[in-house]
Amino acid sequence: MRRTVFTADHDAFRETVRAFIEAEVVPVYEKWYAEGIVPREFYHRLAELGVFGIEVPEEYGGAGIESFKFQAILMEETARAGVSFGGSSVHVGLCLPYLKSLATAEQKQRWLPGFVTGELMFAIAMTEPGTGSDLAGMRTTAKLSEDGTHYVLNGAKTFITGGVHADRVIVCARTAPPTEQDRRHGISLFVVDTTSPGYTVGRKLDKLGLKVSDTAELTFTDVRVPVADLLGAEHQGFSYLGRNLPQERLSIAVGAYAQATAAVRFAKEYTRQRSVFGQPVASFQNTKFELAACRAEVDAAEAVVDRALDALDAGELTPADAASAKLFCTEVAARVIDRCLQLHGGYGFINEYPIARLYADNRVNRIYGGTSEVMKMIIAKDMGL
Repeated sequence: MRRTVFTADHDAFRETVRAFIEAEVVPVYEKWYAEGIVPREFYHRLAELGVFGIEVPEEYGGAGIESFKFQAILMEETARAGVSFGGSSVHVGLCLPYLKSLATAEQKQRWLPGFVTGELMFAIAMTEPGTGSDLAGMRTTAKLSEDGTHYVLNGAKTFITGGVHADRVIVCARTAPPTEQDRRHGISLFVVDTTSPGYTVGRKLDKLGLKVSDTAELTFTDVRVPVADLLGAEHQGFSYLGRNLPQERLSIAVGAYAQATAAVRFAKEYTRQRSVFGQPVASFQNTKFELAACRAEVDAAEAVVDRALDALDAGELTPADAASAKLFCTEVAARVIDRCLQLHGGYGFINEYPIARLYADNRVNRIYGGTSEVMKMIIAKDMGL
């Protein structure tokens, strides 16, 4: 079926991104994969392409387009080619909404021009060792100094995508203890300069998948954060996190759908080329039935994603809607990618083949941004259960 969620402008952007990936990413991706990181200078190329500035207001150097659909196209095209842009997806997809909605005019002037050019790469630090999806349980603290000029940040974060290359990190920390009535009370957001004394980037985590994403551990030891770098109001951080989680969860749904689509493409191409018992694998009835079943699941995921993309741009995507989209698309992707890997036989287990990398990359979709179990809790609550 013809997709109606994208316009001619989106189609033109897709063509540009596809050509860029083929020319500048595919030829060097094996090197990135082996090194486990995207070169920092590559982000300047993305900035030159205009990727970082699409949703940034024009007065700060961006295009001022209020639509998440361009980010969706990036996810679809990188998955299609079996590549990744590393932590840059967090820079735009997760961090920009906080900066646009919470930063003061003075803060935007300091941060957004560099955001657009790639001179200031952003990451966000929520998760801590031992907390996982329970963000209200975070222990990182930010105490206001006696003279009221700065906060003193202490604690640790983990699983921070973009944490190695980041120049600024939006850090969630406790500025007050929780109350008996509200465990979520007392969390605030800060934009922390990664060159600050006491700020340390620990291990770049060795992950099952997403090998080129610079996922790191961070520690803060008496890091001084100017009061001018408090993002939004003090103690209101949890409500801000909740406000932006629907877009984050939709982005995971879109990525999962894109991966499933790519898996079908890879399996179709492989089974046509691979011969067994003197004939192409694609000629066997089992192969046809498996690919047909996968195609049907991908079509359903596409419908969910497209409806959610329209709802997000219209300001109508609810937390339950996003949770439902994430749950459905990530579960579909897991099934589809597994079946497509099976069609590759032994070669599906070799990292030289994109299906193997896709299999590993996809697994985290049911964990980060809130586990599948958390998504079910959100949906059930919305149902009045």
